[in-house]
Amino acid sequence: MKEYTGDKIRNVAIVGHGGAGTTSVTEALLYRSGAISRMCKVEDGATTTDYEPEEIKRKVSVNATLAPVEWRDTKINFIDTPGFADFVAEVKGAFRAVDSALIVVCATSGVQVGTEQCWKLAEEAGLPRIIFVNKMDRENADFDSILDNLRGKFGKHVLPLQLPLGKEDNFQGIIDLYKMKAYRANGNGSDEIEIPDEYKEAAATAHEKMVEAAVEADDDCMMRYLEGEEISDEEIMKCLIKGIRQAIIYPMLCGSAYKNIGLGRLMNAIIDFTYPAILNDYIVMDKETGEEEVRDANAPMAALVFKTTSDPFVGRLSYFRVFSGSIKADSVVYNSRREEEERIANIFTMRGKTQIPMKQVPAGDIGVVAKLQYTSTGDTLCDKNSEVEFPPINFPLPMYTRAIYPKKKGDEDKIMSALNRLMDEDPTIIVTKNPVTKETLISGMGDQHIDIIMERMQRKFGVEAVLKAPIIEYRETIRGSAEVEGKHKKQSGGHGQYGHVVINMEPLPPGGGFEFVDKIFGGAVPRQYIPAVEKGMREAMEKGILAGYPVVDMRITLLDGSYHTVDSSEMAFKTASNIAFKKAMEQCKPVLLEPIYSLNVTCADSMMGDVIGDLNSKRGRILGMQSVEDGLSVVNAQVPYAEISEYAVDLRAITQGQGTFEMKFDHYEDVPPKMAEKIIAEHKEA
Repeated sequence: MKEYTGDKIRNVAIVGHGGAGTTSVTEALLYRSGAISRMCKVEDGATTTDYEPEEIKRKVSVNATLAPVEWRDTKINFIDTPGFADFVAEVKGAFRAVDSALIVVCATSGVQVGTEQCWKLAEEAGLPRIIFVNKMDRENADFDSILDNLRGKFGKHVLPLQLPLGKEDNFQGIIDLYKMKAYRANGNGSDEIEIPDEYKEAAATAHEKMVEAAVEADDDCMMRYLEGEEISDEEIMKCLIKGIRQAIIYPMLCGSAYKNIGLGRLMNAIIDFTYPAILNDYIVMDKETGEEEVRDANAPMAALVFKTTSDPFVGRLSYFRVFSGSIKADSVVYNSRREEEERIANIFTMRGKTQIPMKQVPAGDIGVVAKLQYTSTGDTLCDKNSEVEFPPINFPLPMYTRAIYPKKKGDEDKIMSALNRLMDEDPTIIVTKNPVTKETLISGMGDQHIDIIMERMQRKFGVEAVLKAPIIEYRETIRGSAEVEGKHKKQSGGHGQYGHVVINMEPLPPGGGFEFVDKIFGGAVPRQYIPAVEKGMREAMEKGILAGYPVVDMRITLLDGSYHTVDSSEMAFKTASNIAFKKAMEQCKPVLLEPIYSLNVTCADSMMGDVIGDLNSKRGRILGMQSVEDGLSVVNAQVPYAEISEYAVDLRAITQGQGTFEMKFDHYEDVPPKMAEKIIAEHKEA
């Protein structure tokens, strides 16, 4: 691949709902451009961008994969992204490296959950969007109904620049509404023909609507158009370019990846309408001043690492987008977040899993480097004499947590080492150790995401693990008060053991923790043993009498006691304290507490009834509901964690993947009596 300057580079993320055909479109673009000699199907497990075993097995994309092509003396860096919600982090990372989004829509299914999610993410990123209606050769493919569907979801600015030539299995090509010519497919290309008579009226009407929409992007052209003046083709093109780049026009094209129709004209549209890679200014923070700075491609070198992978042969690979300056092979760059220098050896680009060597990566281009020592996803590489830092990539918080155990005893360290390596690749994986339950917890975006992680861990690092639902962190407390004594006496000749305490146990308000009060007078318990009494109480609180869970929210007052000058010791008083604690707790109306989480669920208004009904069935308490934007609402609830440990899976089923949620621990409440009986019985049987 030859070297290109930034004005001859386009960076495009290919996104869409899972099954819309993003990978098939990417494969067809590679084939149409001549980058590959044979076009493969996803079903065959041999496409360029779905090469990981997990992707081949499932027939779905899991990773964002780079796929550069050359077309019309321009380099287009396509990034094929996954369409399923569990892998949305791949889309968010890719969006930080590109200048526009190609949104693939199925001609039979129309706008789906993933389509809306990708649209929203592109909108948040400020990216221009091109819509490609794929599968026009399918039965029931209907361009007009898809147009209505798109406009209903995304507004009137969805603008067809093409019409289909033929329908379903007779789909033959496209009609270009700008050139007012038809293009009939002829294998790996097309023949330009006059628009057939049966399409002329529809094409003329669509052309006029295109002109009307285009001139709205330019005040001068719009005024002249309204005054009846004819707008030249060149001016119409300038208006389209302006509107598309400003994301006020969303061009709609069509074709078929399977039949290789419309791909060449799609690449033409990308080159003609989207930003050249060096035209976009970017925002960084100046490390010296701490202030934001707007820069252009002529500024000192700055690049963002937007993705990290692990290759079994070359090690860790860092994917980066250069925004200004250039990165050359055999050079040194500075990681401003880590404050470390990194040596760049060889640099290359990737087409799927194939490396293509590069001498340098200029401003606007995307490159890959192996074996950086300190660098992770989201880091900034820059000139040490001009330290800057890009805003962080805001990856979503994980929503699904499992406890992970080694399949083979003794593999704990291997699992942690493997998980640390996988966390380098995927910032949405979070691994924690629960200090109470001692479980290692792995959190991800959903059950599919976690399954993929487990498979990768076994494949890449040869270690197997078992997943379980996390142990629920129940607590125990009391609702009454009692005064008791605890005596530990062991005297059978020689040096014995003696400790005796009298305590009062009483409840504290929720969140009150533990209070120990010393009210000993006259040396009934010598001062040197009182810390041992408190320690004995604290140790006893680690395992309550109901089901062995930690005890919270109580005050223990040491009232009285006695000692033996020879036989008393710290250990004896600790034991006496333990005895007193258990006796007191039995008399203080002990109860079991469960963690209650605050849950905020966002979904379409039409699904809110089902969501609320489900939360009610989970013993949830609805606190309120508010509208956040057109057609979307948020419901706020408090729900026992025992009911929502699988909520990522449940919500996906209820909302067809459309709902999102956030949850965090809020407080503890009493477990309902029947449930408490069951939990206590299970503990006794264990």
